[in-house]
Amino acid sequence: MQEKIISGFSKLTKAEKLTWVTRHYVADAEAAAGEIAGFTHADERLQQVLDRFSENTVANYPMPFGIAPNFLINGRVYAVPMVIEESSVVAAASSAAKFWLARGGFKAEVLSTVKLGQVHFTWSGDPARLRLAFAELESRLRLDAAYLTENMEKRGGGVGRIELIDLSDREPGLFQLRVAFQTCDSMGANFINSVLEQFSATLEEFAAAHPALQPDGKDLVVIMAILSNYTPECVVRAYVECPVDRLAGACKELGPAAFAEKFRKAVRIAQVDPYRAVTHNKGIFNGVDAVVLATANDFRAIEACGHAYAARDGQYRSLSNCTVEDGLFRFWADLPLAVGTVGGLTNLHPLARRSLDILGNPSAEELMAIIACTGLAQNFAALRSLITTGIQSGHMKMHLANILHHLGAGEQETREAIEHFRDKTVSFAAVREFLNSFSGNAGVVSKAP
Repeated sequence: MQEKIISGFSKLTKAEKLTWVTRHYVADAEAAAGEIAGFTHADERLQQVLDRFSENTVANYPMPFGIAPNFLINGRVYAVPMVIEESSVVAAASSAAKFWLARGGFKAEVLSTVKLGQVHFTWSGDPARLRLAFAELESRLRLDAAYLTENMEKRGGGVGRIELIDLSDREPGLFQLRVAFQTCDSMGANFINSVLEQFSATLEEFAAAHPALQPDGKDLVVIMAILSNYTPECVVRAYVECPVDRLAGACKELGPAAFAEKFRKAVRIAQVDPYRAVTHNKGIFNGVDAVVLATANDFRAIEACGHAYAARDGQYRSLSNCTVEDGLFRFWADLPLAVGTVGGLTNLHPLARRSLDILGNPSAEELMAIIACTGLAQNFAALRSLITTGIQSGHMKMHLANILHHLGAGEQETREAIEHFRDKTVSFAAVREFLNSFSGNAGVVSKAP
């Protein structure tokens, strides 16, 4: 056990880190080290850039970089870069994009772009005295942080409203400054956190010196200052709509009216049942996350925010909605998306730069629209499959290549299998049985589960 504990791991070279971890944690150390090292980029300068993104790196972890074409969004056609490992996601998004291309495409409207940050602090005095001094405090906060906000203000952003929030009924003496920000085309995390830390210093100095807050002012303690990844005021609405009769072709088995109503009910189920809503929204994020990753934005923050937003009324619900009224089918989603197109990894990661290039170097608001429409497209495609052929039919056909590789199929067997399963249900068992029908192949596939 002792040999598996190390001090100073971060100070080792990359090669030394890899040697140590494989030697102590992998049975076939040499083979494992060679395989992992094989994912190092041949371009040393690029590899140095990638290594700086994180700590204790020993190699790269490649992900598929795909393109979903034919996205008509607000009258402009996009080819959308998507980074995701799940089979059928890019194909499904592309299918939905092509379907709506002939029906007016996707529309998107950015409803608001406010981001939030918080300074959490404790104070044992009378809340009324804090409120009385707050106008003066706010002026001081803005003045002291002017050196940080000047450039952002020149670009049209900066600090918006500052609120004093009293949480002492939930935790004795707990208060917060809740601050609204506009960060233009940057995601703004570093800007927001820098301003909030300056606010913290100002708050403590102000409280310690202001006559109205004495003698308790000296006891004011800042707990922490940090942006909030919950951004319910940074929201984009994506939608599609068309007369019901134009849904012809959405499903061979159902007419337009029947399809529209069954689709509406599927969305409604996700609005009333949290068990379904989680899977429903996961499908939306299949599309959202793939574009967020491709543009090197923070998919973890966006996921956390989206799921909190889905539960904003106290019950977790679908992020998308659907109505069928007066012969009009309308399907939409309001998604909170705090993204950037300048700064951070969006500029440092070569493929992220190319993703933005492919998208026409959009502003942050345009990228919000693209991401939201991709999520809605993915949701439409998934629901269309669920209420018609079922999700597994298309998904498993896309997954067939992975199954064949897993079962050790050769080139000829692969070609034959693809043709054989063109009109048949794909499963591990069915593919294994098919491969075993080839003479001498049973031993190859018997190792599979």
